[in-house]
Amino acid sequence: MADYSFRPVVAADLPMLAEWLRQPLVAEWWPGPDRQIALMGEDMENPVMHQVIACRDGIDLGYAQYYPANHWPAPHFTDLPEDTLAIDVFGGPQGQGHGGAWLRALGDLLLADASTLAIDPAPHNLRAVRAYEKAGFQGDAIRPDAEGQPVRVMTRRR
Repeated sequence: MADYSFRPVVAADLPMLAEWLRQPLVAEWWPGPDRQIALMGEDMENPVMHQVIACRDGIDLGYAQYYPANHWPAPHFTDLPEDTLAIDVFGGPQGQGHGGAWLRALGDLLLADASTLAIDPAPHNLRAVRAYEKAGFQGDAIRPDAEGQPVRVMTRRR
């Protein structure tokens, strides 16, 4: 198994992340790259939000942010344990094919402090669902998120 590492996102990463957000495979699910980058910049100052870059052999592969699942309105997560961490991810161009593996490695680290991890892909985002399953997430419940959009609730437990 490959060794993955995770480093905190810093302001100098924002131009790279903006490029990643403009990639068609990412933009389909993370629309509005300028708005997304502005939010990421704001979140760098928020102690509840943790943002990391997944790396392997010095190559940046993907982005993840994780936070307490019930910190912001998230009706689809209300039945999960209080210590659940929600995760949002997207990959960079060099990370294609690595998403499930680096997300599994990140999950292994996060489950040392949380009993449950939750992720919520769009039900028809089958590429993401497959990667999340490879990372150990399970679940097929479709629920509305805070904006009323259907999401598939997938969890990974300690």
